[in-house]
Amino acid sequence: MFKKILIANRGEIACRVAATARRLGVRTVAVYSDADAHAKHVMACDEAVHIGGSAPKDSYLQWQRIIDAAKTTGAQAIHPGYGFLSENEHFAQACADAGLVFIGPPAGAILAMGLKAESKRLMAKAGVPLVPGYQGEDQDPALLQREADRIGYPVLIKASAGGGGKGMREVNQSEDFAAALASCQREAANSFGNDAVLVEKYVQRPRHIEIQIFGDRHGNYVYLFERDCSVQRRHQKVLEEAPAPGMTPALRQQMGEAAVAAARAVGYVGAGTVEFIAEQPGGYAHPEQIRFYFMEMNTRLQVEHPVTEAISGQDLVEWQLRVAAGQPLPLTQDELRIHGHAIEARICAENPDKDFLPATGTLHVYRKPPHSAFAIGATRMDDGVREGDAISPFYDSMIAKLIVHGDTREQALGLLDAALAQTHIVGVQTNVQFLRRVLATPAFSQAQLDTALIQREQARLFHQDPLGAELAVAAAAAHSVLGERASQTSDPFSRRDGFRSHGVASRRIDYDYQGQDVVAKLRYLDDGLSLQVGDAPAAALDFTPQGLGADAPIDLRYGGRRQVLRVYRLGEVLHIFGDAGATQIAELDPLASAGEGAGEGGRLTAPMPGKVVSIAVKAGDTVRKGQPLAVMEAMKMEHTIAAPQDGVVGEVLYAPGDQVPEGAELLRLESGA
Repeated sequence: MFKKILIANRGEIACRVAATARRLGVRTVAVYSDADAHAKHVMACDEAVHIGGSAPKDSYLQWQRIIDAAKTTGAQAIHPGYGFLSENEHFAQACADAGLVFIGPPAGAILAMGLKAESKRLMAKAGVPLVPGYQGEDQDPALLQREADRIGYPVLIKASAGGGGKGMREVNQSEDFAAALASCQREAANSFGNDAVLVEKYVQRPRHIEIQIFGDRHGNYVYLFERDCSVQRRHQKVLEEAPAPGMTPALRQQMGEAAVAAARAVGYVGAGTVEFIAEQPGGYAHPEQIRFYFMEMNTRLQVEHPVTEAISGQDLVEWQLRVAAGQPLPLTQDELRIHGHAIEARICAENPDKDFLPATGTLHVYRKPPHSAFAIGATRMDDGVREGDAISPFYDSMIAKLIVHGDTREQALGLLDAALAQTHIVGVQTNVQFLRRVLATPAFSQAQLDTALIQREQARLFHQDPLGAELAVAAAAAHSVLGERASQTSDPFSRRDGFRSHGVASRRIDYDYQGQDVVAKLRYLDDGLSLQVGDAPAAALDFTPQGLGADAPIDLRYGGRRQVLRVYRLGEVLHIFGDAGATQIAELDPLASAGEGAGEGGRLTAPMPGKVVSIAVKAGDTVRKGQPLAVMEAMKMEHTIAAPQDGVVGEVLYAPGDQVPEGAELLRLESGA
């Protein structure tokens, strides 16, 4: 076994690798950028080396600096994690040339499987079933258009060198192909340095099922069963589970053996994932009729590997280290067993109600469920952040992975929802509540899975109000009164909890709840509190704090409802969390808001820091509501800025290539009247 390894990554995967290395007695070296100088993964390792600026191209993609750091610190091997350089055959070869062990497959295997078109040609020779498509080297746009027309719509354009949903577009009609192709090529070039694409038939009602494989240097191969990763947004996974619901033993063996055949075809060593698109001609009720096609092979450890670890009882990072050190696989295929069911939820900094727009900010509050691992009934949180850390625009939007392991899928669903309810994040928008809503849909709970689940269930998933204005106001008012009591003195005439020498005291509080002004009247009575929200009848407000501190749980009773809630205040905004969901409400200062105008109409601003990729209009152009005006790139994804209404472009303030801060005015739109 190695004595010291360098981890050429950041965030949760760097922390994850460091944890296993520490358990095995292997020392670790972290690398970090300017933005990550005080990051959790730096503190998780025994040593750390600074390698450059905040942008990945200035640090985590600078492979020569990483190799130099490994040699300087005496590391014997480099673990690439996932993303960044993990599937870069030049980096793998450079490690070997420098006398360092690359904890991953040989450079030749990465090259063979990294280019989707080439890998599909190899799979065809190995007898692995393929989706109809075009994987040729000729990238002439006119040829690609003809091939798409030949295959038949809908088709999927995919970056040949890519993964993670980047450089991928679904096209439903011929006239949309050219624009989608150009966008795919730009995103592919920015993410992978290669704008080549392939075009394939878009399978209807597909499931995304992947097989975890492992190979060693002694010619041994196994598959550690399958994962279902069908629930996706923007072609990126949201929820992953193992084993795949409805999987028959015969189909599992068939897919597993096909995955091993794919690995053998390229002399694969280490951890890898063979991804299949699974067609369901018989519908959800007949999984035995599933037909599967090779999609791609990821020559690295996957983000979702913990669900495989949970059901197999194996530490896959330990397997990686042992295989890279020349040891044989720890177990044979016959020795591997499935235990229970595991589900992983990716917690991301994003706004689901705004097309999953990535978000940035500081984790002012970051509270997690209790952590345990490798046991039925366990809850595990893999992350690379701590309370107080910032989510920057330089890296992926994922904050953490929440993994649960139950005896059955039903138990795992209950455990995951409970754990998400205990996950409280304030300071940056997240998808936590969205994930809870996905779990609650009949489609997911009944395992009616395919990659269009989110689109089908959108009426249940977006723009939801789990608590309602009255309960939100009641929670905010209770939190306010508790704050008053905490700061009161022993002087009864300075008390603000209702004591008066005569009469009844009342107080008006103005709130903004989901963009609507709400007026609350709080009355301090001799026998308690009364609260009126808007024009609704007043009702008794009763609450009991269940602990000390401003954010202790509050046992709240109002309007015939009782809930235990937590309220965190950040500025004027109160963030409310309960079993039924979470919401926000802002306390307004009537004097401060008096006389304010209706806002600055006609402005189109950057939703986050990023780079302007293209501007589709010029001053004087007439545009229609919803028409694309500009494209921005941020957090490794492209985002289209569309016209909010009909109008005329008055002025364009930025050009392609410009870096813009969040809130920057990109262009002005004037009324067309």
